[in-house]
Amino acid sequence: MTQSDAILDRLMSLHPKVIDLSLDRMHRLLAALGHPERRIPPVIHIAGTNGKGSTQAMIRAGLEAGGARVHAYTSPHLARFHERIRLAGELIPEDLLAATLEECEATNDGQPITFFEITTAAGFLAFSRVPADYTLLEVGLGGRLDATNVIDDPRLTIITPVSIDHTQYLGETLPEIAGEKAGILKRRVPAIIAPQEEPALEVIEARAERLGAPLLIAGQHWSVARERDSLVFQDENGLLDLPLPNLPGPHQIENAGTALAALRHLGVSPDQARAAVTRAEWPARMQRLKQGPLVEAAGPAAELWLDGGHNPAGGQAVAATLAAMPRRATWLVCGMLNTKDVTGYMRPLADQVDGLIAIPIPGEPNTLPAEATAQAAREAGIDARVGENAEAAIREIASTSSQSRILICGSLYLAGRVLRENN
Repeated sequence: MTQSDAILDRLMSLHPKVIDLSLDRMHRLLAALGHPERRIPPVIHIAGTNGKGSTQAMIRAGLEAGGARVHAYTSPHLARFHERIRLAGELIPEDLLAATLEECEATNDGQPITFFEITTAAGFLAFSRVPADYTLLEVGLGGRLDATNVIDDPRLTIITPVSIDHTQYLGETLPEIAGEKAGILKRRVPAIIAPQEEPALEVIEARAERLGAPLLIAGQHWSVARERDSLVFQDENGLLDLPLPNLPGPHQIENAGTALAALRHLGVSPDQARAAVTRAEWPARMQRLKQGPLVEAAGPAAELWLDGGHNPAGGQAVAATLAAMPRRATWLVCGMLNTKDVTGYMRPLADQVDGLIAIPIPGEPNTLPAEATAQAAREAGIDARVGENAEAAIREIASTSSQSRILICGSLYLAGRVLRENN
């Protein structure tokens, strides 16, 4: 266990709840720290249900291609906590992470605060001390009361597609959830709006109008489409004819459009726009695993993929990606949390897969039992059975078909575990 791991374990015990949406504790701690959030480089704040991470990765690739130094904040992490805090392009070093976490812990002085809140404050503290040109800030949950929403004057805000998820925290309906996401909009600060369902867009537009926040809306102010083997983006500055995104899946066309709209607003060059769609890196989003013990278990003729999508929109994105691939026997190895719409996630996948092996997520208290995951898959029309763990499930599939496409899916927590095990 590293020094930062020990500190992070202590920070988990400062609040009885994992999620308790409020900004009061953040404002208290940030004031005690001397308001580091007011001293960080210009912020691009990103909210939305799906596509936040991919969009952020493309924006970062485009900015860095022009020589910019870029901080980035994202969650959750996959293999190591350090992934959440990227300083001027590099993951935060262990010694700096430990020192920053300890400073926040000491300043907090044992007062109630959630793990996400105090670690977000640590991110702001680190960002305030390392020079950079931009800070890319991804919302953790919702927007209005998310711990990241303490930035009064971001350079730009972005709302990626909004769909139904986290209903226990954000509301049961799409307009309610959109209202929470739109909470990141700020007075007179421009916002890039990805394609939205009409009820969500109406809520976003209404809040923007109250704040005088100019909107750049997909389908109105910019457009993106695949034309043969190219991505075509158009806005008031003209047309870009670019390669298809290197991140796989048809949904990455929309994410690329959102990223390009943001980058064009920031005034990047065509070469930077090209880099945004060709150089982005974002693990566990339809990631092809090429080596490691799990790849060996699948066999040399098999394909092994990993995806962390976990809601109905994520299921639709995975299904569309599979549909665009050359057809071959396809199996899911799936583990999910008990807080998710599992059947809603499974239903779009039913026509694209030959079967599913359900597994628990190791070490995760909110894992859905494997039999419950399998039953949800059956209700969605997928032939499903239960397995012990990812490696055992992969070996079982490989024993019946050596040339299968195997996709490990259902949760970012499972994806993180797989990446650690497959090293």
